[in-house]
Amino acid sequence: MEVKTIDKDIHITGQSDFDLRHIFDCGQCFRFDPDGDDSYIGTAFGKTVKLTAEGNSIILHDTAMEDFNDVWYDYLDLSRDYSAIKRSLTEDGDPVMAEAVRFGNGIRILRQELWETMISFIISASNNIPRIKKIIGTLCESFGEPHEYRGKIYYSFPSPERIAGLSLEELDIIRAGFRSKYILDCAKKVVSGEIDLDAIRAMPTPDAKKALMSIWGIGNKVSDCILLFGLGRCDSFPVDVWIKRIMEYCYFDNTPQSIKTISEFADKKFGELGGMAQQYLFFYARELRIGTK
Repeated sequence: MEVKTIDKDIHITGQSDFDLRHIFDCGQCFRFDPDGDDSYIGTAFGKTVKLTAEGNSIILHDTAMEDFNDVWYDYLDLSRDYSAIKRSLTEDGDPVMAEAVRFGNGIRILRQELWETMISFIISASNNIPRIKKIIGTLCESFGEPHEYRGKIYYSFPSPERIAGLSLEELDIIRAGFRSKYILDCAKKVVSGEIDLDAIRAMPTPDAKKALMSIWGIGNKVSDCILLFGLGRCDSFPVDVWIKRIMEYCYFDNTPQSIKTISEFADKKFGELGGMAQQYLFFYARELRIGTK
């Protein structure tokens, strides 16, 4: 991989296994949106970037090398060898995984901020992606810090302190329904230290999952999403409706299974790469609507 500055842009060449739509449309983050052909724009860690795929290059527009090194290199998971991951997932000859990997060959698991991921997936409970994105967008525009990028104003994700200082009535502006009380409760407990984010980061995955599930509004699936997307625990295998469908359809002869059974099967089959497998399977199942007919 080669990284260089051309004018005000960062150009990355020689980076394989990278497709913007695969990355930003696979259900792992909610603050990046299409911005013209082969481009996405979004905000993370208080910075905004427009990304464009152009030939064999990835362009980060109007981005300083300092921001690339401090934020985007890690956020885009550019240090990980996804070709090796795909070989590991398909070496047993599983035709389902081989096709899922081929279909979503450019997926990368973003290294997102834990606090933002916790609140985003609390909002995701019993919700759909367009509405999740709308709620999070309103949350950031209402309570985040503004900054300018390419002549427009964008907003950071609000801090725990900012949200904890709100009343439930003030938070109602985001129209999150029953989730608002969970958001406010989580923020107040983070600020008070009752929820220690650094301690959760340091815990083994089973302990981190238990700690997350002790938080009001975080159940089994949401905790697994936070583990995978907010803590980078690639042994976590979130089971949502699409994963349940494709697992039942492809691995259980299209017969209904409990989430526990599916999770245990995935842990045995995919092991420490369960989260990677989940993303390939999720994107493949949702795009082709596998198991819905």
